Amino acid sequence: MQGTIMRVCMVVAATILNHPLLFPKENTTSPEEEEDLLARMREHEERMQVQQAQLEQELSQVDQDVLDTDPSGFSWYFWSALSLVIFFTIEVFRQDLILSEDSDMTAEDEEGLTYGPVNAEILPLDKGTLNSFCETSFHAVSHESCRVREFVEGFVDDLLEALRSICDPEMDVEVEDFVGVGSMFESWRVCRPLMCDIIVPFAPPQPYGFQFQLWCSDSSDFPLDLQGCGRINLIQLNESCSECLCGSSNLNEDMLCLLHNRNSHRTPASRDLEELLCLRNTPHLSKDQVMKWFQISVTKAWGQISHKYDFELTFRNLDSPGALKVRFRSGKVVVLNVTPAVQLDNTDAYFISHFPADSANSSDTHWHLSFTVCERNLLKLFAKSLPENSCHLRCLQILSFLHKKQTALSGSNALCNYHLKTALMHLLLSKRSSAWRPQNLDQRLRDLLSFLQKSLQEKKLCHIIIGNRLIPKQIRIPEAIRTAEPVNLFRSLVLQRQLYSRTVEHFQEMLKNAPVLIREYTSHLPNGSLSRGLHAAVES
Repeated sequence: MQGTIMRVCMVVAATILNHPLLFPKENTTSPEEEEDLLARMREHEERMQVQQAQLEQELSQVDQDVLDTDPSGFSWYFWSALSLVIFFTIEVFRQDLILSEDSDMTAEDEEGLTYGPVNAEILPLDKGTLNSFCETSFHAVSHESCRVREFVEGFVDDLLEALRSICDPEMDVEVEDFVGVGSMFESWRVCRPLMCDIIVPFAPPQPYGFQFQLWCSDSSDFPLDLQGCGRINLIQLNESCSECLCGSSNLNEDMLCLLHNRNSHRTPASRDLEELLCLRNTPHLSKDQVMKWFQISVTKAWGQISHKYDFELTFRNLDSPGALKVRFRSGKVVVLNVTPAVQLDNTDAYFISHFPADSANSSDTHWHLSFTVCERNLLKLFAKSLPENSCHLRCLQILSFLHKKQTALSGSNALCNYHLKTALMHLLLSKRSSAWRPQNLDQRLRDLLSFLQKSLQEKKLCHIIIGNRLIPKQIRIPEAIRTAEPVNLFRSLVLQRQLYSRTVEHFQEMLKNAPVLIREYTSHLPNGSLSRGLHAAVES
């Protein structure tokens, strides 16, 4: 009997151990081997059936012997229960082992994606080579940027003056003075073509005004992919409605006022203004309508002043309101992004219709809230307390240069210059001013790369303005923005694994190639003069 029990245990144990899920393997069988494998499996199944029949026969005989020797059957049930407990324990352990292996593999994949073979903290960067690289590669571009800014400021001022002259002061939009933002006006642009970003605030004529609803307001129902956006309503400001509750911005739009009819104060002028700027049959400001108005107005304005200039002006992208390209007879090109904007109350935050490189927000009535003016003023505020010739902008220039070169090699990815600038400003807020001395360029560049590497690992890079209570009070930010929940600029990496893998691979390759690229673009002739190909390489 004991021998029979042992045989039963061995058969069951063999069945479990031969279960394909216990030791899962990848299917490496070729199509030609499948038929032979199936034939052997059928033969094995037939043998198992024969053995099962013999086993059943022996078990029936064992049952009879047990009843003859032990009427209570206690020994048989004891050994059977013990065997089931052992087999159940093996099965549970197997499942835990598979789950733990899967989780370890996932963690290893994530870690491998993020860190790879290169660690930014120990990147071999020579201080002297970096200084030479900056002097040889960025000096000419910086000097040219000053002249381009002067030209753009004069031209855009002339263009907007002509635009105002063709507007009806009682019926049309009031165009305010432009504001220069972005890398050209923050003095760290290093790549050609030289591009200037200009925002042009506009406002409705009296007695009209704008009413704002932010994504972070209590009554907001904005989805997560519209964080950092807002809705703008065109309203009429008049004395008859100023003392009535129906004019309150905190009340629901569907509320019916018994004193004032919804259309009682709509004049032909207000209807024309709504048709010009708003989504049809709504008071919501439409990005497409504003873009159409702005493009037509800029075209008419250029027609007024084109005789004064000896160059060609064209729209380089019809899906962006003011994506302009100036081409001189010499072949030189200057690129402009002139974007209409709406100022949020009396702050340095502006709603803009389109970001030059952003197409994620497809909603026509949800406007991006841009803090580029706040960021420009924040960098100016930092510069006042930093040491003379501080290395913070040099770090950003080098990183922007490396990112552009690597993008040309590895293709598109989620990283952009705005992420690089955001990382730098986070470091400026967290480090002492003395840490940014010019002789600390190599270490600060490693810190910046390490910060980005860690942010990619965590898939989290917080917006520098939104929800950041460390921003000085001198920067004019609405209190609702200062106390809002932080916005993750890397949210797309959480949702799109392929994009995340591509971005991390790009960053790792950039780290690996950085020392080689810097040495290559800092090469000198024996007499100490620069090699002829340097400036041409920077322009590419």
